Amino acid sequence: MKNISKLSFIAILIIALSSCTTKRTVQRVDPNKQIDLSGRWNDSDSKMAADALIEQVLGERWIPVFEQEHNGAKPVVVVGLVKNKSHEHIDAETFIKDIEKAIIRNGSVRLVQAGDKREELRGERAGQQEFASSETVKKWGQELGADFMMHGTINSIIDEYNKEKVVYYQIDLELSNIETNEIVWIGDKKIKKFINN
Repeated sequence: MKNISKLSFIAILIIALSSCTTKRTVQRVDPNKQIDLSGRWNDSDSKMAADALIEQVLGERWIPVFEQEHNGAKPVVVVGLVKNKSHEHIDAETFIKDIEKAIIRNGSVRLVQAGDKREELRGERAGQQEFASSETVKKWGQELGADFMMHGTINSIIDEYNKEKVVYYQIDLELSNIETNEIVWIGDKKIKKFINN
């Protein structure tokens, strides 16, 4: 009798536990569709900020001033560090890539590699000096020097009470003349989210 009641209890427990579990479903969605699950920084915020800041920087007068001073030549820009000073983990690399893509799409300025990627290119060029044919070897000293460097920060402020929270992000970018250290442009994008739990 004890065995039957133990088996019945186990069977009921298994049925109860299996009915409590939910099935996970996965759907493919349009990568451009805005989806906010947690209220934290996400891909939509990164793209929105990059697009807004590129529209600002490429619409300012520093470009025509440079072109006038350099016989119509397009300025060359390198995107430096964008430091995350916010309260959450933000992969600044995705934001930097969004900035670089927007610069290339616009075509008003030229873009050169920065940091590790530039070093990787130099390593390839060094290897070619020894291993590539003389007809195809790439020469030293032919890099396109940047005229301006873009760098910035991502900051955040949180205001929270009971189950409501406001998260405010401010993305600041600056463009500096590499030769003179002159700041030729400063821009920002603000994003504010209201989260109600």
